[in-house]
Amino acid sequence: MSASLRLLAFILLLSPLSGGGDTDAKKPDPGLFNPADIFGLEYASDPQISPDGRQIVYVRNFMDIMVDRRRSNLWIVNYDGSDHRPLGSGSVDWRSPRWSPDGKRLLYIARDDGSSQLYVRWMDTGQTARVTQLTGSPSGLAWSPDGSQIAFTMLVPETVPAMAKMPAKPEGAEWAEPPRVIEKLHYRFNGAGYLENGYTQLFVVPADGGTPRQITSGRYDVDSRPAWSADGKQLYFSASHQPTDELDPLNSEIYAVTLQSGAIRTLTDRQGPDKGPLVSPDGKSIAYLGFDDRYQGYQVTHLYVMTRNGSRQRVISGDFDRDVGSPRWAADSKGLYFQYDDAGNTRVASISLSGKIQTLVRDVGGLSLGRPYPGGAFSVSQNGRLAYTLSRPGYPADIAVAAKGSARGRQVTFLNRDLLGHKTLGPVEEIRFKSSADGREIQGWIVKPPRFEKGRKYPLILEIHGGPFANYGDRFSAEFQLYATAGYVVLYVNPRGSSSYGAEFGNLIHHNYPGQDYDDLMSAVDALIRKGYIDERQLFVTGGSGGGVLSAWIVGKTGRFSAAVVAKPVINWTSFSYTTDIATFSTKYWFAAPPWEAPEAYWKRSPLSLVGNVSTPTMLLTGEVDYRTPMSESEQFYQALKLRQVPAALVRFPGASHGITSRPSNLIAKVAHVLAWFERYRTDEGGD
Repeated sequence: MSASLRLLAFILLLSPLSGGGDTDAKKPDPGLFNPADIFGLEYASDPQISPDGRQIVYVRNFMDIMVDRRRSNLWIVNYDGSDHRPLGSGSVDWRSPRWSPDGKRLLYIARDDGSSQLYVRWMDTGQTARVTQLTGSPSGLAWSPDGSQIAFTMLVPETVPAMAKMPAKPEGAEWAEPPRVIEKLHYRFNGAGYLENGYTQLFVVPADGGTPRQITSGRYDVDSRPAWSADGKQLYFSASHQPTDELDPLNSEIYAVTLQSGAIRTLTDRQGPDKGPLVSPDGKSIAYLGFDDRYQGYQVTHLYVMTRNGSRQRVISGDFDRDVGSPRWAADSKGLYFQYDDAGNTRVASISLSGKIQTLVRDVGGLSLGRPYPGGAFSVSQNGRLAYTLSRPGYPADIAVAAKGSARGRQVTFLNRDLLGHKTLGPVEEIRFKSSADGREIQGWIVKPPRFEKGRKYPLILEIHGGPFANYGDRFSAEFQLYATAGYVVLYVNPRGSSSYGAEFGNLIHHNYPGQDYDDLMSAVDALIRKGYIDERQLFVTGGSGGGVLSAWIVGKTGRFSAAVVAKPVINWTSFSYTTDIATFSTKYWFAAPPWEAPEAYWKRSPLSLVGNVSTPTMLLTGEVDYRTPMSESEQFYQALKLRQVPAALVRFPGASHGITSRPSNLIAKVAHVLAWFERYRTDEGGD
């Protein structure tokens, strides 16, 4: 099949979305995963098991093709998988379900009239009450121990006086929008856009409705879900009260605030993050997360415990070389449950107060539909039953449960069986190999085309994860399945610097990125070629964010790839440092000094420094309101390639931030443009 015919075949797969004809020639193969199927995908998130362990309420996410958005409803299912039904469905977005301590009521957030409000549902009758009339969006919901109050966080706007006085505008006159005056260092954030002036504060409202009372105030943000003291008289939260907060992005402390007086006490005091306080069921201890900040690119997050007054602070996960996340106390206050990533797989474990760890279930995740990133959530009942999101390469997140002490979970929902149950997906298998840099073992995965034929040679796409301190794993990926449907073998790898392998592996790229991670990726390609089914003349590379950095670096180091798609990259570390929304972090943790003190270091690690070597046809792909890796980064590389007469294209996604694929049609468009560019440079050699 010629390259033009292959491209036409994939474009025709999109025809149902664009109102194309209905002839048999234009219909996609119903037995394969096709672009239009993106709108049919569903996934579960935020599973909340009832205190008695008998029911799970979760958020059921689906795609609304008419508005091109993800929607979320609340569903409930029994622990044994029976009586699966909706609690709230339709075009209203429901989220953050939380059981009351006695299990008789359910708190949640619903957005149905342009505003997000708190609601409480009585589970025996289904009666529902709207608790708030808020002007902002609440988060961090927490019931008081007796169920009489609800704590939450919300932005409190701050009025900033105008800098300049303007003359009076005549009645009926239409003048330009007034200038936006910015004096804060952090004035915009990826996905949120330009930030409203104000700070996130702590509130309390009666559980049966009333006027919320603001508990904290000041020029700082409460950055965690609050935790109640056992007597309901105090709240614990994390924040940074330091005047240098803007220049010290990771530092935070745990605080206690007395509801009656508003008095605040500081419970922790060290350089580094102390966050996410959790009060033990007996009220005697507080668990929290953090680490001693060594200003490294990757630092393992540990689990700590202290008394409720802040004394006897100690780390209980100190010998565990993985990041601890989402801790939950056991009902007897003698230990906790937590989530962690290991070798590209997310797991739930228990830990005693002496530090003894037991892994309970694995394969937690499935919340990232596009690419196989980590994620997932779990909750635990008073009798030790677990509810968690389960994902495998063949499907996104479903709900699974596990009994106390069990080493195996049981799936209780099957949200995509109707869509994926009759389709042949690309099979996923693990690959391990030695890096040419130092002989270190590296882990990766291969996605083969569905209906893979032995003896045939296939084109290869090397797809590189972002972060760079993140990981891919054996999880569902809509993008990779679409590449496989189009006839490519997809290779994805966790090169050095990836998380889920411990502190030493993560920091192999500390102040050295890009570096030997390039060698890891090339070794991965070589290892796959040795398997005998890859056409060496048809190699392609792509990646986003940190993967965009590496894909741009690769085409500057080698000409072995037929074409590249560099998505939302950093091209010039100096210009990035002056335009990104994370400048205080990147210049402090990824480099030894700011760019004005060490310009050579920034240039040496910039893909733009290698542009004179590039001969590979390269497409740049970025969202137009990406404030993480701004459009100007892609524009620099595109312009340089054009000046050098290297084949290049610039694809701009209007209205999209760094998360380009957050809208379903953008995910489809991203894949379509990547494949269109690669098809342009595919040959007919090697088995087609």
